[in-house]
This record gives sequence, C-alpha cells and structure tokens, in this order.
Amino acid sequence: MAINPYSAMDGGTKVLNAFIKSQENLSSTRFIQDTATNWLPKAVFSRSKEDFAEMSFLEFIESGIFYFAAPIMGEHVFRNGIFKAAQNPSAREKVNELIPKSVDAIKNNKAISESLKRRSIAAKAGITLACACIPIAEYNLSFAKNLFTLKTFKKADFNNVVILNKNQKEDPKRQERVEKHSKNQLKKAAIYSGTALIGGLLLAKFGAKSDKLQKFSENLLEPGKNLSKKMGGKGEKFLSEYGKLDFDEEKGKLALSKGQLALTAISGLFGYSKAAEDRGELDKKEVWTRVPLVVFYTIFGSSLFDSGFKKALSKKGKFPDLIQKGKDGKLKEIPKSVDLPEIAKTVSKAKNTNAADELKRLTKEKAFITGVPYAFSLLFMGFSLSLISRLWTQYRYNKMQKENIQDFPEQNKKFKNNLDDVFSAFA
Repeated sequence: MAINPYSAMDGGTKVLNAFIKSQENLSSTRFIQDTATNWLPKAVFSRSKEDFAEMSFLEFIESGIFYFAAPIMGEHVFRNGIFKAAQNPSAREKVNELIPKSVDAIKNNKAISESLKRRSIAAKAGITLACACIPIAEYNLSFAKNLFTLKTFKKADFNNVVILNKNQKEDPKRQERVEKHSKNQLKKAAIYSGTALIGGLLLAKFGAKSDKLQKFSENLLEPGKNLSKKMGGKGEKFLSEYGKLDFDEEKGKLALSKGQLALTAISGLFGYSKAAEDRGELDKKEVWTRVPLVVFYTIFGSSLFDSGFKKALSKKGKFPDLIQKGKDGKLKEIPKSVDLPEIAKTVSKAKNTNAADELKRLTKEKAFITGVPYAFSLLFMGFSLSLISRLWTQYRYNKMQKENIQDFPEQNKKFKNNLDDVFSAFA
C-alpha cells in the first residue's frame, strides 16, 4: 500500500494540496469557482428575499447542470445503463470499454476490428446526442426559475422581485403570461429531450451499418476539429478543444469536456434572455449586462489571466521547478499534484536536501500559481460584476422614472395650449 507523502505534513500544506487537487478536475473545479464567483457575491448584494431565493434556486441547479450532469448522465445513466443494454450482447463489453476513448484513439487502434470501431464510434455519438437534454435543461432553467418565483412569492414583474418598484403592484395579465409561457417551455424541453434520447439510441444501434451515419457520428462528436480541417487547419487547437461535444476521458470514465461546457453555457445565455422578456425590459437588460461575461468566464475560467500570469512568473525566473519551457520555447503544462512527490525526490537528490521539505515548498508554489488567477476571477467576475450590474439596473430604473415624471409637465403644457386655442376660437 502506497504511503501518502502528505500524511506527515502540517495542516496548512494539506489544505493547499486539497485546493490544488480541486483545481485539476474540470467538474469540481468549475463548480466551486462558479458557486464562489456567481452565487456568493449575488447573495451579498441580493436586493430582496425573492431575489435571493430565485438566484439561489438558479445558481445551484445551474452549477449542477454545468459541471455534473454530463458525467453523471453520460457515464452512469447512458454508458453503463440504457446504451449498454441496447448493444449487441456479443460486443457489449468491448464497445463499453472503448466508449471513453477519443475517435482517433479508436480508429487508430489496430488491435480491434473495423466492425468494433464503427460500433464504438456510433455508441459514443448516440450518448452525446442523448446528452442534448443537458443544454436543453439549461436553456429552460430560467423559465423554471420564473415559475418558482411566481408560485412562491406571487411575483412576475422583475421590478417587484428586486424591489425597484416600491408600490409592488402586480399585473394579473403578466402573471398569466409568465405562467403559461414557462409551462409551455418546460413541456417542450421534455419532448425535445425525449426525442434526443430516442435518436441517440437509434444512432448507437444502427450507426455502425451506414457510412453516412458514421460520418454524422464523427462530425457530432468533434464538430470543431472537422471545421478546422475544412479551414485548412486554422484554429485547430482552439476548435478541437472548445468545439468538441465528445466527452473527455478520466481514468477510463466519461468526464466533462470544455466543448460540452461551452455549449451548455451558451444555451443558458439565450434561455436567460428569453425568460427575462416575460418579466420586463429591465430584467432583459440586466441579463445582457452581466451574463455574457459570466458565460465567457464559465467557458474559459481564469485560463486567460492564468496564462499571462505564468508567463510573467517565467520571465522573472520564479518557481523554475514547476514553470519550465519546452524545446519550442513555449511554457510546459504545470505539473499536476500527483507528480509533485516525484519532482520533490528528484530535486532533493540534486540539491542534497530533504524530500519532504521540497514537497512542502513545491505545494506552496503550485498553490500560488493556481490561487492568484482564481482569486482575481473571484474578485472581478464575482463581487465587482455583481455589484456593477445591480447598480446599473437601479440607475436604469431611476432614469426611467425621472423621464416619466418629466413627461407630465410637458403633457400638461400641451393640454393648456389646446384649451387656449379652443377659448380663443370663441373670443
């Protein structure tokens, strides 16, 4: 049994190691980041109990959809459940074993038959198609939120939900419209999701028998990569990474890919906007002030700042055991937490130092490299953006009210002029 190199470390180092590990898994990392940068600041700046309740309802369910729905649905419900049962018994286990592999890994595997390759790719594509229920759910979550607020607090007007309007008058027709539209959207979501599941099962079962379905399967799994090929290889790295609807593989299991996260986040943006239309102009404007930046952050995380931060550290010669350049002059990927003990041993031999002390140092350095971009994102994307969007909405509302008040004197003046004209006609 392997000995945990951190077992004898102090509590602070163990906490730093736990933080580092959490940042190395896309699902758990982004769930923690999203909750910290979206829910916590909005909770602090919530404008009413209704605002706090619907925001909490939205953020926690949304984070679950973003970061855990794909692995849970893909791995447990589909791969090892419905889709496994739908496979031919003679190839079931082999296909199931190959599903987490990439399309290229399957096609280039000379140890398996062509038939098995085609079955596996079709099964992968079928699972991906069935997982369309996830962006569908994200798009319609805002309608569920509207319905939740209406049924719980009897409010359908955004101005009343966030207490912009002190009179708190609700329009029955708006409430009826919000309820009807929300329920219709949720019904459509169920129908679309069911259709995607049936389509996925049919693709998994019959996709191996048709060249056209095989081509469709490959395009469905990696649309970005195929688009890059048509563009002569332009943007290959970016499109292959963020234009990938296939899963990533993590220890032989299906894991959330960046492309899946991007599709779900973008679906959420348009769902937010469409649902906001039912509750008033200010709701829609607040959505488009804040949510595009949140979606950008959700997709890319703190990677842009992270990359620049690492380059700055490299130029200053900081943390050379972790930040290194390859032969091409580009920075190598920062070693993962699991690699730090071995690096510590190598460094300790070269420097004739204690390996445990080197591991402690490397852990602190790795935590710093990871933590600074994370903290920046939390402060900027979280508190600053939440505060600005709320202040901006209040400003818009106040401006609208001021314009409405100013309209009355002008209307009175026109009315008086009209009366003068009438009286002068009889003079």
